[in-house]
Amino acid sequence: MSIYYSVQDLIETAEREKKTISQIVLQDQAAELQKPESALYKTMRESYLVMRQSVVDGIDPDMRSVSGLSGGSAYKMKRAVENGTTLCGRVFGCALVRALAVSESNACMGKIVAAPTAGSCGILPAALLTVMEDRGLDERDVVMSLFTASAFGMIIANNASISGAQGGCQAECGSASAMAAAALTELAGGTPKMAAHACAIALKNILGLVCDPVAGLVEIPCIKRNALGVANAFVGAELALAGIESAIPADEVIVAMKRIGDMMPGSLKETAEGGLAGTPTAIRLKKQIFGE
Repeated sequence: MSIYYSVQDLIETAEREKKTISQIVLQDQAAELQKPESALYKTMRESYLVMRQSVVDGIDPDMRSVSGLSGGSAYKMKRAVENGTTLCGRVFGCALVRALAVSESNACMGKIVAAPTAGSCGILPAALLTVMEDRGLDERDVVMSLFTASAFGMIIANNASISGAQGGCQAECGSASAMAAAALTELAGGTPKMAAHACAIALKNILGLVCDPVAGLVEIPCIKRNALGVANAFVGAELALAGIESAIPADEVIVAMKRIGDMMPGSLKETAEGGLAGTPTAIRLKKQIFGE
């Protein structure tokens, strides 16, 4: 059975071979695609470089989306961090800056890595690049952690969904949070089992989140949900690294997410018919952008 259908199988494989999850994934993908590991690493590094640049691009204070609904938030958050006025310190503040920056870059048609989707693109890079900067980590460690994130993303996609149209925002920002939490845990020296608990905790925290984009655009509330998503990823990783375990195994949490998504009405799954998209202000904004 493929290791990308069960978190438990992935963890058991890593433990049996006494390797990290990222090493297992790189090894497995090289064998499956019949390519050298160096070639796959190079491809993943290219994604890492795009992530890094999308942060830089998104901090532009003058950048605005075509709709006019977004732009400039990452810059404001950066100023708050620089001025020392944030409540939760520099690391958390910088993570929020990066999550907003990548999401705003996406809204402004910039180049991003959909990890796992464009709507949730800010979460993974914000988490990893922030810890990289704070701890002075090597680039290779961060690139390798992306293989860990990808494995959890594939398991979620194979057993549930990473599509807002199918499972709501829990399938997008939720999946991205879970992927980032697992990657952060490995990056901080956690065990494969800890990574699984981090994934489960992060995903549990966001179950039921609806996808309700105002005017059908990936801007409101998507951009700020990326900030929420990176915060959630840190929660999952911090708890798991402290030895706190999820009472519900990751595989069962993923199945629960699918069931919740299946029960969710279509109006709350990317159709812009319900939730925040149905509020008076959202309807006014839609008319402002597209007319009557």
